[in-house]
Amino acid sequence: MRPVGYTLRQLQCFVAVAEHGSITAAAEQLRVSPSAVSGAVDELERVLRTQLTVRRRAHGVSLTTSGHDVLRQARNLLGEAEELELRARDSGDELRGPLMVGSYHTLAPTVLAELLAAYTERHPGVDLDFVSGSQADLVDRLARGELDLAVVYDVALPPNVQVHRLYEATPRVVLPADHRLAQDGDRPLPLELLAAEPFILLDLPPSRENTMALFDLAGITPRVRFRTTDFELTRSLVGRGLGYSVLIQHPSSSLTWGGRPLTTRPVEPGPQPVGVGLAWDAGVRRSRRADAMVSLAREIHAVHR
Repeated sequence: MRPVGYTLRQLQCFVAVAEHGSITAAAEQLRVSPSAVSGAVDELERVLRTQLTVRRRAHGVSLTTSGHDVLRQARNLLGEAEELELRARDSGDELRGPLMVGSYHTLAPTVLAELLAAYTERHPGVDLDFVSGSQADLVDRLARGELDLAVVYDVALPPNVQVHRLYEATPRVVLPADHRLAQDGDRPLPLELLAAEPFILLDLPPSRENTMALFDLAGITPRVRFRTTDFELTRSLVGRGLGYSVLIQHPSSSLTWGGRPLTTRPVEPGPQPVGVGLAWDAGVRRSRRADAMVSLAREIHAVHR
């Protein structure tokens, strides 16, 4: 095997510069001198025979097209190197090291919270952390190697994202408990009966697109009164009698945070179930810690089915 001409330290310096946008900030993060960082990036460019960065004194550092391509590969190589070190230090089945998990906003209180609790109990040596965000943000962060896994809806995901589907959820109409259409239990509710009612839209993709597709299927244009990006605010507005909503996730409690009772009913015409899954980027090799999270999620949701 031909020896490579670059070092892991050069890759670390390049990644730090790309992430912080300047030589000085990268040097502070790595606790070395700016000249050392600049020299490492220069040498990496020389070895790879391509320009990776554009450096402007007043505007920081930006990446060339080649730089963006090398950045992704450099993150993978550094991750592999870290994984090698962690595996060598692991004793038996005990896992150690970092694991960063993301979650779509509305799935964090239910799916993610349960996974974090169970994983922490089973693998206490793992430095587990999480973020919540939009689906697009999570997909981008998976691709950049900033997240190991993410809890997402299995809807409109790019081909580079692979998903282990945990369960399927079906959208339901959410009404105040005293609404005239809330009294028929679990009978499907035709959306046409709500056409004249004020609608509260959870304005987050892909929930928004999935909800509006239901109205398109029924040939109805909803009377949107409020748009929110907060799941609990949506439920609270419904509980206050300000309209109805259509949501995919439904907490075990039928009460809003303000103590107002809600009722849910199936939708007619019947919507397609939406998959909820644990996702990762196909171009980033999963660590043993991430594999353990996928296995645990499979166990939990096999029991729930």
